[in-house]
Amino acid sequence: MPAAHLITTYAPSRPEAVILVLHGGASRAGRTTVSPAQLSVLRMVPVARRIARAGRGRVAVLRLLNSHRGWDTTTTPVADVAWALGEVRERYGDVPVGLVGHSLGGRAALLAGGLDGVRAVVALNPWVYPTDRADLSGRAVLVVHGTEDRVASPDRAKAVVSALAETTDVTFLPIEGGKHAMLSHGGSFERAATDFVLSSVLAPAG
Repeated sequence: MPAAHLITTYAPSRPEAVILVLHGGASRAGRTTVSPAQLSVLRMVPVARRIARAGRGRVAVLRLLNSHRGWDTTTTPVADVAWALGEVRERYGDVPVGLVGHSLGGRAALLAGGLDGVRAVVALNPWVYPTDRADLSGRAVLVVHGTEDRVASPDRAKAVVSALAETTDVTFLPIEGGKHAMLSHGGSFERAATDFVLSSVLAPAG
C-alpha cells in the first residue's frame, strides 16, 4: 500500500511553527499512487518556497505527498494530514501548525483543520461540497478563490465559508480573473496564503 511522506522545503532545528503544504489532484482510473512530478504537486512548490522565504528562519515548511491520488470512500487526504501532524509532533514537539492546501488539498485542510495542533488553515481554490463541515473554532481560516475557476466552484466555497462563519474566524478572498491552476494571478494567491498563515501561526496564542 502506498505511504504518505513529507518533503522538506525548509526546516530550522527549532522552528517556532510548522507549515504543511497540501497538494490537489483528482483520482485517475488504475492509478492510485502520487508522483512528485504530477502538476498538482509541482504547483505547490512555489507556494512552499515563498512561505519559507517569508518565514525568515522561524518556521519549518513541509510538503505532504499523499498516499493516494484523489479522494474516495475509503482513502482521503485527511488521514494523510493526521499522519503528518503526528510526524510534526515527533520531530518538533508541540508547535503551532498551519495548513495550506490547493483544490482537494484545500478541502483536506478545511476538514483536517480541527485536529490537535492546527492553528491556521488556508484553502486555495478548494474543491468542496457545500455540506462539508468541520469544527474549526479557535482557528484562523482563509479561503482564497479565483472568480474564473471552472473546476472548483467558488459558490460552493462561499457556502462552506458561510457555514464556518457561525463558529469560526473565517475570511473569503476572491481573486478577480483567477483560475483553478493559479497560473494567472499566481502571485496574488501565494501572497495571500503566505501573509495569512505566517501572521496566524507566529502570533502569540490567545
